Amino acid sequence: MLIIFKELTKIFEQSLLDNLEKNNKKSEFENLRKNLITQSSKENFGDYQCNVCLSLSKIYKKNPREISSDFVNLLHENKRISELCRSLEIAGPGFINIKLKDDVLINEIKSNIQCQRAGVPLIKKNLNNGLSNKVIVDFSSPNIAKEMHVGHLRSTIIGDSISRIFELRGYEVLRLNHVGDWGTQFGMLITQLKDLYSNDLKEIEKIKISDLVEFYKASKKRFDNESEFQKRSREEVVKLQSGDSKSIQAWKLLCDQSRKEFDEIYKNLNIKINERGESFYNPFLKSVIEELNFQKILVEDQGAKCVFLEGMTNKEGKPFPLIIQKKDGGFNYATTDLAAIRYRFNKDPDGDNASRIIYVTDHGQANHFAGVFQVAKRAKWIPDNCQLDHVPFGLVQGIDGKKLKTREGETIRLKDLLKEAVRRAKDDLLKRLENENRYETEEFIARTSRVIGLGAVKYADLSQNRITNYQFSFDKMLSLNGNTAPYLLYTLVRISGIKRKNDLVYDSKDFQSINYEHQSEWKLIRKLLKFDEVIISIEKDLMPNRLCNYLFELCQTFNRFYDQVPILKEENKKVSRLNLCDLTAKILRLSLELLGIETLERM
Repeated sequence: MLIIFKELTKIFEQSLLDNLEKNNKKSEFENLRKNLITQSSKENFGDYQCNVCLSLSKIYKKNPREISSDFVNLLHENKRISELCRSLEIAGPGFINIKLKDDVLINEIKSNIQCQRAGVPLIKKNLNNGLSNKVIVDFSSPNIAKEMHVGHLRSTIIGDSISRIFELRGYEVLRLNHVGDWGTQFGMLITQLKDLYSNDLKEIEKIKISDLVEFYKASKKRFDNESEFQKRSREEVVKLQSGDSKSIQAWKLLCDQSRKEFDEIYKNLNIKINERGESFYNPFLKSVIEELNFQKILVEDQGAKCVFLEGMTNKEGKPFPLIIQKKDGGFNYATTDLAAIRYRFNKDPDGDNASRIIYVTDHGQANHFAGVFQVAKRAKWIPDNCQLDHVPFGLVQGIDGKKLKTREGETIRLKDLLKEAVRRAKDDLLKRLENENRYETEEFIARTSRVIGLGAVKYADLSQNRITNYQFSFDKMLSLNGNTAPYLLYTLVRISGIKRKNDLVYDSKDFQSINYEHQSEWKLIRKLLKFDEVIISIEKDLMPNRLCNYLFELCQTFNRFYDQVPILKEENKKVSRLNLCDLTAKILRLSLELLGIETLERM
């Protein structure tokens, strides 16, 4: 309904402008046009509502209902209003409730049934302002020689879902995995590696990631307690940065071994992502310093080169410094992130030519990115009309409200959490099959358990407001009731069952006999037509939980429709109602795909 909403908005804006000009108040237009038309607060009020007459009453110092009456008369002078709207009703102190015509809604339903994207519009290619349609989403970002843990879950699935939504809209999306594959920690790792495998570095290829984690802990312990090892580790960093062949060989082996484990998890979660680690930007770090120096943004303070941030202060109330180059000449995360921003926005062949960059990390990095973004803006590395977003998220907590950990106090490994989800889903499925005295193949049980288990974990996360912490509970996320993945999947399975029972061969695009009368049909129609508005809202504010909330409401609306209306028994209504089933199923499948969740025909 986005197209209709935009058309109505233009008509209302023109009428508002005419009204203001008539009363010599044209200067108020820009302020009043914001949110001129909104969704109705209650379905029985209509499809949309306009509250501008309340504001006009204060400007004109007149009764708002009188102003509303004049405004409605002005709107009716536009012929398109009578074509789109069944009524414009004045309610309360001066609200205007907008009810669309039935045939307008039915035409939208017909259009969305035929549309592959269920009515979601594609963006316009070849933008007039010369900007590309490329969006970069930076997410997941584990560290080499460390296992992915539950903390990586949120970044990975939120970033994947945001990427899928932009891809649906027609953007060119570059999914980047900014892995921690560079820096001082590699000095100690390579030194430890050379000490243990001096004869044959290839031995590391036999080490599994769990061994690498222990390897990391051991090298860190030596670095903290052995001054000689620490000295050699620092020297190793210099060798690595200067391109020493043996150091590079050891570094590559460490990266390759970690990558195998990461790829296994991404494959399990059906995540597509391009690895481009911190090391990629190493050749550009010196030029970051040079350019900031040239622009006189960089300041030397106690031997370090930094930028003092505007509007961000430390405990003493002094401007907070973002360190770009350390006293010893080394670089840090801020330097790499600045180099990445400059490269990603760069239009030259040596750059990504992005128009929007989205970073998905925990909210603990909010200040870091606020500082980096400020410096990039002051350096004019963010082109006009381009956008830079940080998408922060809260912690995953246990049901006790504390950070989710194992009983031993260790951070939970992501692969263990996913295995547990599938195991529990399988247990629930086997109990259900036993209660129903139903036999299913091992293949069916394995796939259904995997889809439900992994889908439940993803949906439980994505359905939360990402900014807040959320409590992780297998029992809640695997429930067939409530706002869960199993509930959505069950609704889709229910629709598949209806189609299997149907004995009528029909073309869902044959709309000759489309006809709706029942209240539950119209409620479902209106809910189905909100899909495109939900997707566009997520494109703007990057909140995937909006889609989850919509899907839960859609399934509730459909299930009430299913309970109240005989879908297959009334021959003269069957095609009309099956069309609603088809569109509901299409939106559910498409939406679950946007959330990275597989679907089932039976469960």
